[in-house]
Amino acid sequence: MEKKMKKEVSEVCTMDGAVDMHGHPAVRDRTGNWVAGILILVNQGLATLAFFGVGVNLVLFLTRVMGQDNADAANNVSKWTGTVYLFSLLGAFLSDSYLGRYATCALFQLIFLIGLVALSLSSYIFLLKPKGCGDAKFHCGSHSSYHNAIFYVSIYLIALGNGGYQPNIATFGADQFDEGDPNEGHSKIAFFSYFYLALNLGSLFSNTILDYFEDNGLWTIGFWASAGSAAMALVLFICGTPRYRYFKPSGNPLPRFCQVFVAAMRKWKVKVLEPEEELFEGEEFSTNYGRKLLHTQGFSFLDKAAYMTTKDVKKMEENKCNPWHVSTVTQVEEVKCILRLLPIWLCTILYSVVFTQMASLFVEQGDAMDTRISSFRIPPASMSSFDILSVAAFIFFYRRVLDPFVARKTNSRGLTELQRMGIGLIVAIMAMISAGLVEHFRLKYASKVSGSSSLSIFWQVPQYVLIGASEVFMYVGQLEFFNGQAPDALKSFGSALCMTSISLGNYVSSLLVAIVMKISAKDQDMPGWIPGNLNKGHLDRFYFLLAVLTSADFLIYIAWARWYKYIKFQGNNDDDEEEEDINKVKDFDLKV
Repeated sequence: MEKKMKKEVSEVCTMDGAVDMHGHPAVRDRTGNWVAGILILVNQGLATLAFFGVGVNLVLFLTRVMGQDNADAANNVSKWTGTVYLFSLLGAFLSDSYLGRYATCALFQLIFLIGLVALSLSSYIFLLKPKGCGDAKFHCGSHSSYHNAIFYVSIYLIALGNGGYQPNIATFGADQFDEGDPNEGHSKIAFFSYFYLALNLGSLFSNTILDYFEDNGLWTIGFWASAGSAAMALVLFICGTPRYRYFKPSGNPLPRFCQVFVAAMRKWKVKVLEPEEELFEGEEFSTNYGRKLLHTQGFSFLDKAAYMTTKDVKKMEENKCNPWHVSTVTQVEEVKCILRLLPIWLCTILYSVVFTQMASLFVEQGDAMDTRISSFRIPPASMSSFDILSVAAFIFFYRRVLDPFVARKTNSRGLTELQRMGIGLIVAIMAMISAGLVEHFRLKYASKVSGSSSLSIFWQVPQYVLIGASEVFMYVGQLEFFNGQAPDALKSFGSALCMTSISLGNYVSSLLVAIVMKISAKDQDMPGWIPGNLNKGHLDRFYFLLAVLTSADFLIYIAWARWYKYIKFQGNNDDDEEEEDINKVKDFDLKV
């Protein structure tokens, strides 16, 4: 009996409804926590290494191997990167609705690996022709439409695989920590910072070693190294299967959302005098949708969907209640939650426009600068290593210095996610101003004939460092915010919002470049702000334009951040702390 009692004590199950691989309640000591978390972090690092082995130099591959000019290459990279993150919505939908996060991660990692192998084979067999082409001096010849088609199928398989995988691996990692336990709840918050750190450290190898090989025309070696890294990531992920915690998919959320709007429209003439006393929250519809949500003020029209009329009460007594006539409070609050998240999400898109310049125009700007240290040539894309080092340094600075300092001074839990995202926008503005000033002085030392400049590429370091600092505040804050504020049945969708922000940012960047080139191009002497020869253009003006647009976006963001209301789960004991966070958001202003 004593042994049995000890076993029962040691086999305490999690409080969040997680299950193990056999579908039994997850035992806290045998599943999840940092053992599973570290496996997922290493998996993320290897997968990121593989992805950036392609993405970081894609703009140069398009110009040197595929024969595109700078503006077209930058646009194509923006569209491809945007598609990567747009696929995150597909991955999140399949994960939350049908497959679950584990199966979705495994499936899309396999697609990712297939795309990398196809790209490696196609590059080796027919893209890198004649032999030895693809470096800065010797560009490759033209390719047939068949070869181009295989290339684009390969890179868009990579986009599909990585895009569908990314939002789910972040949420799956957070699933390994139980919010109901104080220690694991703290670890869950820390996980997002370490997740973003793993993402950046994984790309460090791609931005240095692989970048060096690819910049010198050894593209096949770089692509095969990426494929090998992706294969290792998939094997490692599967090896952790017995240790993971799982959540069952909750079904397609679209009918639940539609039921709220239909039920509200049916009762649009009904006057609700005391709504909270008459709102319906029964067990009939709370099957697999996670924790119940408490009623919040705002969007009062939607509250009518959960209002119990006399007719609804009668049907309830007869067990004939129709979800298209009356919705639960949790259903209504799910819709309210998404509606409140959308304005915040829209304000993050312009930040992603700034962020995407690092993979396109920053690289082209660096390629037109002095990249020599003695006889060694620095690959322009490797300058993003300073961004990665900046991310690592600022994550440490934020978690160990800034956040504890703010918590002591304000007697709170530190900066809220919304405040951190606002700081990220401010630092992004500074990064664009820095990039514009560097380009302004680069043009002073430029030769319009050769297309190069005597200004050292190391003048780009401040703009990369500032972008890295802004990522820590913006993207880590986004991951925590969207994941924490999404209902339990839509956690992967919350992470996907962060990814789709990057996606639309790339599309908006592509659109901005096209508009700017259309307006600024006048004649042969002024072929636009971003011509093939940057020394004949004014890339600095484009950077300053982005700084102005981001400043306007920041002012709009402040208004929405002050308006936002945090989600409230039933049984949450942290109401006082949540209310304190809400009050801090109300006080959000430029002094932050």
